[in-house]
Amino acid sequence: MAAEIVNPRSDSSADQDGGAEPLDSFDPAFALHRGGKMAVRATVPVRDKDDLSLAYTPGVARVCTAIAEQPELVNDYTWKSSVVAVVTDGTAVLGLGDIGPQASLPVMEGKAILFKQFGGVDAVPIALDCTDADEIVETVVRLAPSFGGVNLEDISAPRCFEIERKLQERLDIPVFHDDQHGTAVVTLAALRNAARLSGRSVGDLRAVISGAGAAGFAIAKMLVEAGIGDVAVADRKGVVSADRDDLTPVKRELAGFTNKAGRTGSLEDALAGADVFIGVSGGTVPEAAVASMADGAFVFAMANPEPEVHPDVAHKYAAVVATGRSDFPNQINNVLAFPGIFAGALQVRASRITEGMKLAAAEALAAVVGDDLAADYVIPSPFDERVAPAVTAAVAAAARAEGVARR
Repeated sequence: MAAEIVNPRSDSSADQDGGAEPLDSFDPAFALHRGGKMAVRATVPVRDKDDLSLAYTPGVARVCTAIAEQPELVNDYTWKSSVVAVVTDGTAVLGLGDIGPQASLPVMEGKAILFKQFGGVDAVPIALDCTDADEIVETVVRLAPSFGGVNLEDISAPRCFEIERKLQERLDIPVFHDDQHGTAVVTLAALRNAARLSGRSVGDLRAVISGAGAAGFAIAKMLVEAGIGDVAVADRKGVVSADRDDLTPVKRELAGFTNKAGRTGSLEDALAGADVFIGVSGGTVPEAAVASMADGAFVFAMANPEPEVHPDVAHKYAAVVATGRSDFPNQINNVLAFPGIFAGALQVRASRITEGMKLAAAEALAAVVGDDLAADYVIPSPFDERVAPAVTAAVAAAARAEGVARR
């Protein structure tokens, strides 16, 4: 069986709420979502008794017996090695926050069809009615025999860090929190190209990140892995630094590998003379703070729907401007990363997704831009058909190089 991008809608003229006019009639988003955005289809025919005897009993028993005797055969004779579980508890959905598992399901369905559309990867949305970290871990561990990978989605920080870590410790399949790592991969790819456009390398840059949550932590970590000159992260109370006595364990870890210069004070203080601003927090950065950045700076204001710095303001001072929105150039969109990353990992039956695999994904994504590099084109479009194959191949090669591939 496989997830397919189809819409098995019922009659959109059906009344709701005892005769009230259906929401579909005035909102196209409801019309598109009626009946859900996905279905399940068979990949083999069942046309007659001979087909039935092979697809189900008695033929299926021979396959089950073989898998029982050689468990690794499950990857060859079921869908396991080509399907991902998209798991959420609905506590940090898009820009909506904690809306619960049922309300999160349209987003998880959307994620699943993006996996299929952009990476050829089947995915199943799973919204869990629990928020305790250990309960989520135990539930996913019990579901894992059916899947080749786990994509954690829209789980609030700091629990998301613990959940991902514990799951990867207990499972031998990739576990990937896309809100963290997908964002980081695409951000690094865009930053590499922005630096190349200006004749610099990532190592020449000093960056400031607004937001010390899941995305901010992962971006900072990846930038350090990539050799950034320096990066400081700011939360609502200012720069995350080792001398603060109000840090959570996660932020204390963050302080340990960032801010080599020991900066303190506010986000605005840190931006003075900085080469890069990366926003993953929301709110508004004062124009004066943007103006205080170094000449030729880069502004990646990625909050949705309102960027921390509006592009009209950013363009006054920055050489390259990126946002999280599709209506401006240089959209930092996770769909550029996660389908290819999982496709590559599944292709070689990787046991995990390593830092090296993520760095390889960022490099491959940046390389797609090639000689077309320009201030308004430092990252390719999600609809560029070169993206997923490039990322897939790079991730698969990195998995083999790092010894986590099993074929």
